[in-house]
Amino acid sequence: MASRRFLFIEPGAWVRHPGCPEWGPGQVQSVVNDRITVNFEDAGKVLINARVVSLELVDD
Repeated sequence: MASRRFLFIEPGAWVRHPGCPEWGPGQVQSVVNDRITVNFEDAGKVLINARVVSLELVDD
């Protein structure tokens, strides 16, 4: 199970998918419960299940 870090992710935040670094950074578009929609620079819009994937916040 993924960590509960998704509780700190909100729209506008920049994240990375640890299992798909080739997607590049992505901006969170929406968070609904454990579903996070992210627009990745090199993969487009992806729906992430935060119970399965722990997105990493990108530091400024």
